[in-house]
Amino acid sequence: MSDVQLIQPQRTLRDKIGRMPAIDPGALARAEAALKSLSGQFQTWMEDEVIKLDTARNTARAAGWTEKTMAEVFMRAHDAKGMGTTYEYPLVTRIAGSLCRFIETPEQRAVARENVAIVDAHIDAIKAAVRAQIRSDEDPTGRALAVELETRVKDLTKGLEIL
Repeated sequence: MSDVQLIQPQRTLRDKIGRMPAIDPGALARAEAALKSLSGQFQTWMEDEVIKLDTARNTARAAGWTEKTMAEVFMRAHDAKGMGTTYEYPLVTRIAGSLCRFIETPEQRAVARENVAIVDAHIDAIKAAVRAQIRSDEDPTGRALAVELETRVKDLTKGLEIL
């Protein structure tokens, strides 16, 4: 048996940032101001994302939970996940992320087809959060709902590779 010593190089955040080009504070301030000026529209935009997600679900329900219809639900859930925090709805990001983990791969979709009620629960939770303007999981009901959905997804997909 040979003696082996593994040496990990130190990689601090400062090391990484030092190699990145400097961010112009003025440009950052302008970007933040532009985003703030749009924030009045966030509720409407989030409601639009919810409509798209619900429409995808209704299409899947009517046409059958096929690979194609589930891929559309996944795409809409993924969009909601990405938009949630930007539109000041981190709770939507969390719940939509759980839905994405549930239906991302063909193996997971097979499980989801047998448990469509869990897909519905995720989408209904997103709809309710936006309608009631429950924005974060600091809300006890929102947090409890997110935890329950995540637990169900974890239990149902145990043994499957989740990306």
